[in-house]
Amino acid sequence: GSKDHTTLVAALKAAEYLDVVSNAGPFTVFAPTNAAFDKLPAGTVETLVKPENKAKLRDILEYHVAVSTFKPEMLRDGMTLGMANGDNIKVAVKDGKITLNGNATIVATVPASNGIVHVVDGVLLPPSK
Repeated sequence: GSKDHTTLVAALKAAEYLDVVSNAGPFTVFAPTNAAFDKLPAGTVETLVKPENKAKLRDILEYHVAVSTFKPEMLRDGMTLGMANGDNIKVAVKDGKITLNGNATIVATVPASNGIVHVVDGVLLPPSK
């Protein structure tokens, strides 16, 4: 229901993942804001939500989910988190700010019935395979 996450919801719908993120969990979701998606090169989101790109979109969305609950105080500098797509993200903590892969900072945290949602100001892109 967040007005700041309509792009993320549209991506979840395009990937047919709305039901998946409603499962029992526990999950930690790093949820990019609309402004975070706006930082991507022009046309990126429009290309990703096309049916022929569903696998790539799913990979990116899964790279924003850890199958465990990580509260902010549990995230430590230098920590590596395994994500649902099989890749890892790197956590950095400096001056109380938590950054992921050097390009997304946690700006808010919201408890959820099936885990926790960290609102982030950047989109995490999985490493090239």
